[in-house]
Amino acid sequence: MNRFLKISPFEITDNVFKLLDKDWMLVTAGNMKCFNTMTASWGHLGIIWNMPVAIAYIRPQRYTYGFANENSDFTLCFFEEKYRSILQFCGTKSGREHDKIKKTGLHPLDTERGNVFYEQARLVMECEKVYVDDLKKENFLIPEVAEKNYPNNDFHRFYMGKILNVWMKS
Repeated sequence: MNRFLKISPFEITDNVFKLLDKDWMLVTAGNMKCFNTMTASWGHLGIIWNMPVAIAYIRPQRYTYGFANENSDFTLCFFEEKYRSILQFCGTKSGREHDKIKKTGLHPLDTERGNVFYEQARLVMECEKVYVDDLKKENFLIPEVAEKNYPNNDFHRFYMGKILNVWMKS
C-alpha cells in the first residue's frame, strides 16, 4: 500500500458520472485465497444515513455474485485508460472459465481487512456492505426501462457499502 495515499472519501475529486459510466471499475469480492472480479459501469457514490456509500450492481448469473453475497466487504478499483483492455476482458469473460488474474496481468494486493484490490488501480474504495436488495420488475414506474434493460428478467442485486477506506495512486 506504500504506493497509495490514503484519503477521505470527501477528497475524491473525480467527476463521478465519468468515473462510473466512462472509466468503468472492477468490483471485487472475496479474499486472497478465493475471490473474483468483474467490470461494472453502473453504480452510485453518495451519502445516505450520514455516511459515504458506494453501490455496485451485479446480475445473478455473474460469477462475482456469489462472492458478493458471501462476503461482508467489496472493493471498487478504477484505472487509467491504458488498462481498458483489462477492464474489457474482465467484463466479457467469466471467472468460472478464465483465470482473470493470470490472463490480464493484474497484481492483486490485500487490505488490512483482507479485501482484494489491484496494484494497477489509480483509485480504490474499500466498502463494507450495509444494505443489499434486488431490483424488482413491479417497482419500475417506467416499464420500458425494465423491458429494455432486463428482457430476461435477470434483475441486478445491488450492494450498498459504507466506504471505509479510499486510496489514490501517489
